[in-house]
Amino acid sequence: MKKKEQVKEMFNSIAGTYDALNHFLSMGIDKRWRRKAVAILEKEKVESILDVATGTGDFAIKLHKSLGANVIGVDISEGMLNEGKKKLKDLNLDREI
Repeated sequence: MKKKEQVKEMFNSIAGTYDALNHFLSMGIDKRWRRKAVAILEKEKVESILDVATGTGDFAIKLHKSLGANVIGVDISEGMLNEGKKKLKDLNLDREI
């Protein structure tokens, strides 16, 4: 199996628990860097953003809510994207991001 496929499968396998793991293992750093990135982008008057490696979409959601930006999220992992789609639907953002 190629390395790219291994990475893809790894993220597919943890997609359902990724958010909790990320928050716990990073000790909240993931939330802080998103806030800092949004603060930087607020100064730039950004209208459209491509979120590469969006995972479950936390950054895309924060960007859209904070900046009102048009956000497109892409990821190699279908599992992560599916988790993100569920989250967007729950937040009524599935037509926005």
